[in-house]
Amino acid sequence: MSIVALADADASCGRKAYRLGVALRAGLRVPDGFVVTGPAVDPRRIAGQLDRLGSGAVAVRSSGLAEDASTVSFAGQLETVLGARSLDDVLGAVRRCAASPGTERARSYRARLDLGDDGPAAAPVLVQALVEADHAGVLFTRDPRTGGDAVVINASWGLGESVVAGAVTPDEVIVTGPTDVVRLTVGAKQTRLDLRRHGLVRSPVADADRARSCVRPDEVPRLVALGRHAEDLFGPALDIEWAVADDRIWLVQARPITALGGAAPTDDPATTTPVVTGVPSSPGRARGPARLVRSVEDFHRVRPGDILVCRTTDPAWTPLFGLAAAVVTETGGILSHAAIVAREFGIPAVVGVDRAMTALTDGEPVTVDGTIGTVTVGHHR
Repeated sequence: MSIVALADADASCGRKAYRLGVALRAGLRVPDGFVVTGPAVDPRRIAGQLDRLGSGAVAVRSSGLAEDASTVSFAGQLETVLGARSLDDVLGAVRRCAASPGTERARSYRARLDLGDDGPAAAPVLVQALVEADHAGVLFTRDPRTGGDAVVINASWGLGESVVAGAVTPDEVIVTGPTDVVRLTVGAKQTRLDLRRHGLVRSPVADADRARSCVRPDEVPRLVALGRHAEDLFGPALDIEWAVADDRIWLVQARPITALGGAAPTDDPATTTPVVTGVPSSPGRARGPARLVRSVEDFHRVRPGDILVCRTTDPAWTPLFGLAAAVVTETGGILSHAAIVAREFGIPAVVGVDRAMTALTDGEPVTVDGTIGTVTVGHHR
């Protein structure tokens, strides 16, 4: 079923695909594509749809029936495969995405949010032309820190996967009204992910590009307008993924913001000077031993009540969020999947903390304040 047809389809295609179909019919710029539903994968049908899309690479994403709901996002929990070109690669990606409700991280996510451990046997799968973005990111039409109606934009060079996966510390733009930029924070944007002829390539960002915002001033009102147009279609408080290629802004995803509101109450602020600071991304305060995790080989060391400290978090790390009292990462922004899941789980998170892995010592007691973005040493009261 093509995306154009999804505006009139029922829920069998999943909310992600359905909303994109509605957006495309409403005149928004959405990459064309199609949806594979049901357990059977028909290569002939898929081959025909790929011919219709042309010879470029595609993005293959789950469009799970429970995904992108008003209270649970499944952010990063189901599979995405970027850059598939050949029929065999696309078929493999479709099968992998369809099976992703059964992965350990998806089961752990469902269990933590009391959704039941038994998800659907297979997810619908969305296949779209891949936008080879110059820069891309995420936009929230409400500020997740306050619940206010300021628009929050996170952006980085290259494909938006860098922002959603928390692989970089992105630029952050706060906007009120259609054009009033309240604050621009230029992030480190250490690396970028791009599609090349032989596949996806992650490369260092030049110093000059790290030091400047990747979102041009004239793009800010256009991004805000995209968010407001999407709200007209789907209601307030939206989480939107977008991409810019050849000065065109594309809508890649639209879903409700699942965890929104004012800061969680904490006790009196600690008087100790923070050892590191970062982006406050999930409110609240937690105390516990710092547990430095460098790879999956360290997962067994994490105990309930530990403070998870890592460079970044892969979606496969979600089971650790069910154990940790708080999360601290060296990269990432407030709109990354890790920050979204931390807010849904109700645990404090501070992301984009430079030198967290070297400034903190494994096992030492620390206090994380996700409301103000600080990490101090000791169990402060």
